[in-house]
Amino acid sequence: MSISFSKYRQINVEAAPLAVFRILFGIMMLISIIRFWANGWIEKLYLEPKFHFSYYGFEWVKPLGNTTYLIFLICALASIGVALGYKYRLSILVFFLSFTYIELMDKTTYLNHYYFISALSFLMIFLPANVYYALDAKKNPKNAYQYIPKWTVDALKLVLGIVYFYAGLAKLNSDWLVKAMPLKIWLPSKFDVPLIGELMGKEWVHYAFSWGGAVYDLVIPFLLLYSKTRYFAFFLVVVFHVLTRVLFPIGMFPYIMIVSALIFFDVKFHTNVLNYLSRLLKITKNQFDNNKALVYATSLSNRLRYMVISMFFIIQLAFPWRCLLYPGELFWTEEGYRFSWRVMLMEKSGYAQFKIVDKENGKWFYVDNTDFLTPFQEKQMAFQPDFIVEYAHYLKNHFEAQGHKNIEVYVESYVALNGRLSRPFIDPEIDLTKEHDSFKHKTWILPFKDEIKGI
Repeated sequence: MSISFSKYRQINVEAAPLAVFRILFGIMMLISIIRFWANGWIEKLYLEPKFHFSYYGFEWVKPLGNTTYLIFLICALASIGVALGYKYRLSILVFFLSFTYIELMDKTTYLNHYYFISALSFLMIFLPANVYYALDAKKNPKNAYQYIPKWTVDALKLVLGIVYFYAGLAKLNSDWLVKAMPLKIWLPSKFDVPLIGELMGKEWVHYAFSWGGAVYDLVIPFLLLYSKTRYFAFFLVVVFHVLTRVLFPIGMFPYIMIVSALIFFDVKFHTNVLNYLSRLLKITKNQFDNNKALVYATSLSNRLRYMVISMFFIIQLAFPWRCLLYPGELFWTEEGYRFSWRVMLMEKSGYAQFKIVDKENGKWFYVDNTDFLTPFQEKQMAFQPDFIVEYAHYLKNHFEAQGHKNIEVYVESYVALNGRLSRPFIDPEIDLTKEHDSFKHKTWILPFKDEIKGI
């Protein structure tokens, strides 16, 4: 095994695919940031709320008032540096740090593709994406190479393969396959979509989308890898993601996945892309064709590089399975749900009424959540247990600062999951100020009293 891996590390390929990926990644990230800023979402999501929900262990990451705009600006400038291959190591590192900081500022805005971008940009820190068709390569010919280790391109393919395959595995559950949930809830509301709108209310379409989505996610990485099916597979990628963009408000994610899938194409395709770009920009691509091959020497820094990348993929492969360590239904408790490529698998809504109690005299009053949370925050809080307990502690601190003492916080909550009737969610007899968010199982979540079979 070690010998074969050693030989694999010595295989070189042309650097064009990695260069194209770097350019398109930087452009897509720049567009995403401009779009986010132009729509006023910085103010709406990070400046207007009085309270921000934090990820466990990252409570210190908060919006910085108007300085938050500076973080987005830094992220945008870094994405330009990535696209140009200018001071690439610094640019991709700054992009990873600034984008991940933005992602961590408020848990309410969690999306799978934000995590995907953070993971991908972290990996790109360790890839030689600036040795070809980059300003770095032009300014310093000693560090310019036309050929790079094959594993540096394969690493990107593996990341995409994990995202798709794990998303497919997550769909192998009874709600998705047997009940066509939650598509049976979502699709009928899309009746106004041109051409296909009248089909969205038909049950057979719900099942076709459910089964088709599962099969697509499971097989598309392999179809993209195989040269004879690659163009057909990319056609499916485009159709699938354009359709999801038309039907669901999921932002730039479909376009990012379409562009990312180009990494599976052969060198000739990427060379043609760079030739076209060269004609467009009126530059000479041949100046980068020096027939030099990048070889990573057996040094401490490169051994560390291999160790970090290996650990990265071990985490990517293992982390989504942490849900198996928790009892109860995953969709109900959501313990181990995030960061596991479970994409659009459930329709969940909730109601949470908080009661503030003076444990000395028994006096109590209800909280008006709109006094503290935006409508979007309240919607997300009502069905996610870690949100609920964090909010309870915020309420305790808030009312203690107003002079109230001996405070206990209780919640009466109900949650509906994938078309089921609403049922009690959090134990109403538990004082949530005595509970804390952690990686431990939350015993104060009431049982689901149903079963969703599958992974």
